[in-house]
Amino acid sequence: MYLSKILTPLVACALLATPTAPVWAQPKGDQVLLDMQQAFRKGDRKRLEQLLPQAKGHALEPWAAYWELKARLNDASAQEVQGFLQRWAGTYHEDRLRNDWLQLLGQRRDWAQFAEHHAQYRMQDDKEVRCYALLIEDIKGTASPNVGDEVRRLWHSQRDADDGCAHAAAELLAARKLSALDVWRKARLAVEANRPGVARKAVEIVAPDALPTLREALDAPSKFLRAHSTARGRMRQELVLLALIKLAGSDIESAASQLDAKWGVHLSPEERNWAWGVMGKVAAQKLSPSAMGYYANVSRDTDLNDDLLAWKVRAALRAGQWREVRHAIDAMGEEQRQDATWVYWKARALLAGRPNDHERAQAQRLLEGIAGTRGFYEQLALEELGQRVTLPPAPAPLTEEEKAAARANPGLNRGLYAILIGLRGEGVREWNYTTNLHRPGGMNDRELLAAADFACQREVWDRCINTSERTRGTIDMVQRFPMPFRDAVVERAKSIGLDPAYVYGLIRQESRFIMDARSHVGASGLMQVMPATARWTAKRIGLTDFRAEQITDRDTNIAIGTAYLKLALDDFGGSMPMAAAAYNAGPGRPRVWRNGTVLDAAIWAENIPFSETRDYVKKVLANTTNYAALITGQPQSLKARLGTVGPRGVAEPEVNKELP
Repeated sequence: MYLSKILTPLVACALLATPTAPVWAQPKGDQVLLDMQQAFRKGDRKRLEQLLPQAKGHALEPWAAYWELKARLNDASAQEVQGFLQRWAGTYHEDRLRNDWLQLLGQRRDWAQFAEHHAQYRMQDDKEVRCYALLIEDIKGTASPNVGDEVRRLWHSQRDADDGCAHAAAELLAARKLSALDVWRKARLAVEANRPGVARKAVEIVAPDALPTLREALDAPSKFLRAHSTARGRMRQELVLLALIKLAGSDIESAASQLDAKWGVHLSPEERNWAWGVMGKVAAQKLSPSAMGYYANVSRDTDLNDDLLAWKVRAALRAGQWREVRHAIDAMGEEQRQDATWVYWKARALLAGRPNDHERAQAQRLLEGIAGTRGFYEQLALEELGQRVTLPPAPAPLTEEEKAAARANPGLNRGLYAILIGLRGEGVREWNYTTNLHRPGGMNDRELLAAADFACQREVWDRCINTSERTRGTIDMVQRFPMPFRDAVVERAKSIGLDPAYVYGLIRQESRFIMDARSHVGASGLMQVMPATARWTAKRIGLTDFRAEQITDRDTNIAIGTAYLKLALDDFGGSMPMAAAAYNAGPGRPRVWRNGTVLDAAIWAENIPFSETRDYVKKVLANTTNYAALITGQPQSLKARLGTVGPRGVAEPEVNKELP
């Protein structure tokens, strides 16, 4: 619908990026690209080959060429690959195919070709490729002394199996640059994440003879633990630990009983600490008051990884054990400790009780280091320092030259073009590559602002917001927090007693203002309403002629989404954090999550068991506070919007059991 708005810059883009005169704005040509995308997804190599000539000269021809070659890359010659890389030099598609080719060369152990291509690889964001590159450096003798640390970090951060990091880990273990514990810990992480295949691959590296026993331990952990009475040697101890981790996921009390009464004496202190840490995490995710009891059995916090420590902090916050909050954060890795979440809670822990002058000064420094408007904890830090959330100074206006440079950028233009004809995933990837990865460090702040402005002017709001959010030294609040459809949103919100800033904060997080957004679970439109919820709410507010296809209509979606949000807000006594959690995860879960003692809502939000909902609630509330500052022009308080969370009070309305 916005295609006509970008034809002129796309012509400029084509003249810069293609050797032949392009054919523009041809619906038939666009359809060829859409058909090729579908053929690529189906792995239909013959159809891709048939359609490729029809894409010649199109603005998105690089995508067509990429799909066709990628689909048969396993059989392609090095000369074909080189020809593609030369023809599309400087584009996302060149670097994307080089990434794919590097993965294949790594799997083939073709280190000579890998090294040659890796030197020209710009993205540098693929963990598997990075592991191959580190291994080659080690083989050549040019690796840093910390090569094992980096491979371990990359490998442990991957949930699914890959060849690159697993192979590098195996080689570095043989070279004694990774320890057996590093490999066993990978197996532990995999079992905890319910990735038995990944666990088997790790055990195969460190103890291949243990694979049959590993299957017994993971298939029936309770039976395995009952059937054995001793665990002599490192391999047996680790297998027992893996069985305890597996059992803890389904029956934490049984796992704790087995560890306490039988297996604790057979494990090393590190292994026992890890087992108790996993049990503490499982209990913490269930919001069980027993969580800190499990964690209390850990004799040394530094034996736990950052994830187990994060859940210890959350459990300690719920229990009001501020000293344990401090100890757990201090045991985290340096990178984790610098995250605003843990900086804020470390400062709060320092200020709890009766802090001395040194503790107050340290907390002040920590809070000052993160305070600002950027996010949830940055805003809370600002308020801890006695300030409110206000609009930061606007950056200097973009010059015409800066805007023109963004409009003439080939990658930005192709990204927008792809998005606007329906190739959203491809367009987003090319746009992000152009802004973030095309050159080391990505675009500078002024270039990012100009790129964001380009997207804003074309009403591609997700690229507008996400690009503007990448600036480091300056903040353009109007770009970061746009207000499309302002009359419709504000009028509807006010008519039903909702804060328009809250509605905008939620829409920004739900859909980034993409009209036809659709989630993987079927939620649709600006406010991402589920079909069943839409039907129920439409009936509730009197939209008797509502049809499913209307859910992406702007006004209908806003009417239904705001009505549901208001019902959720009323059901939770006006609590914005709980209503946001209900909007994301359904009302039943936050009704359970609110049970227990009355908590500071920031502690409650940080303890939400689902990472998606936890992140969602924090972002919606931070968004809301920034939108309120924009709408009113007045200083705002995030804390006032958070309040406290606890069991339903006698003065609150009865639970709306019909609320879906």
